[in-house]
Amino acid sequence: MIPLSLTRVAELTGGVLHGAHAAELVIDGPVVTDSRECGPGGLYVARVGEHADGHAFVPDAASRGAVAALTSRVVSGLPCVVVDDVQLAFGRLARGVVDAAPDLAVIGITGSSGKTTTKDLLASVLATAGETVAPVNSLNGEVGVPLTVCRITAATRHLVVEMGARGMGHLRYLTQIAPPRIGIVLNVGSAHLGEFGSRENIARAKAELPQALPPDGLAILNADDPLVTAMAEGLAARVCLVGTSERAEVRAEDVVLDDSGRAAYTLVAPQGRASVRLALVGPHHVANSLAVAAAALELGLPLDTVAAALGAARAVSRWRMEVTHRPDGVTVVNDAYNANPESMRAALDALAAMETSGRRWAVVGEMLELGDSSADEHAQIGRYAAQLGIDRLVAVGDGARPVGAPEWVRDTDAAYDLLRVELAPGDVVLFKSSRDSGLRWLGERVAGPPGPAGAAGSAVSPGAADAAEVSQ
Repeated sequence: MIPLSLTRVAELTGGVLHGAHAAELVIDGPVVTDSRECGPGGLYVARVGEHADGHAFVPDAASRGAVAALTSRVVSGLPCVVVDDVQLAFGRLARGVVDAAPDLAVIGITGSSGKTTTKDLLASVLATAGETVAPVNSLNGEVGVPLTVCRITAATRHLVVEMGARGMGHLRYLTQIAPPRIGIVLNVGSAHLGEFGSRENIARAKAELPQALPPDGLAILNADDPLVTAMAEGLAARVCLVGTSERAEVRAEDVVLDDSGRAAYTLVAPQGRASVRLALVGPHHVANSLAVAAAALELGLPLDTVAAALGAARAVSRWRMEVTHRPDGVTVVNDAYNANPESMRAALDALAAMETSGRRWAVVGEMLELGDSSADEHAQIGRYAAQLGIDRLVAVGDGARPVGAPEWVRDTDAAYDLLRVELAPGDVVLFKSSRDSGLRWLGERVAGPPGPAGAAGSAVSPGAADAAEVSQ
């Protein structure tokens, strides 16, 4: 956190100071919405959520070292800045933090899929050139963006901001909190189709990111997605197209996959050509890495450095093509953090590209928020898996019934029992579903040491692993 006096916090948020010696306090520790994450010198943001009122946890925040709280009413136990709307005030505070770092390069990333992997990849590459801050896990909304912004220090050179949209105007709001100089639009898919109504509406929402860029900024757009390419029209910023298309300024040529489904290609850019060999599993990472390369080159990193850093990057966030090789010879691919039709096909493509001496299994759950097209989209996934020659397709739960899989089970426990018995050495099993369908925990169980039917393997506690998601 860039140190700010509590008086300055009140000025930025339009709040009123309360508490003894409040005007003398300086916030130089963590700014958090979870009292358990408070530390010395920190500010606790007391949000009122669906299930809990953050004001009730002010004493806990104080016990962990917080020196003040941002609240909507006067509290005991900590000096506070009282505002009308804590969430809006938190956004204003974050904007003030960004404005206090005039040399900071802000890079915004959006897209229907691939945002989290791309921000992890970009953060890894940019870290080779200076201190870089990026979101933890998938903190990409009105809570996650301020939380990420408030982690920067005076030494931070790059701020990578993942930006998710749940409706029109949402990205525009996020770009006002963290105004980007570089904006990346990865793709326009069917995620949240039930809310937006059409892919064209999703494209309009995603276009709010490049539209927010300044004239000296750069919009990095996917040349292989017509809805994204169309966003170039009328922009104030410069445009860089990336992809495999010949018209892409930064593109991949001669793409090949190894036996594990990892891509290698020739990176072609105005700065020259370089060989890239990715450690991430799945051909879809080529597009993600091209967007990263374009951003890094714009920020002055040499081409050879970018290529080497792309190859050195490893998966950071959980449940994104997370590969585990079990001692018994079974390979588990857990990509069940989230899912939409496009990312589901990408995961199946990655599975099909993986060499194996056994069978390829796809264990799929429901893709949520697809609206009226849900049944048809699920059915198409079933047909796509068949076209790829996936050996065993298992659908889990009532929401996944429309997949039309040869094998359907009622829940994750039943799926675990099936897999415990049927998986054999040499098999590769992919888990893919929307987050709330629960297949990531099934993947954890299967990746762990085999046990009796219904028993968990090395599963991570849902409460612990989801801690960063609670505030979203």
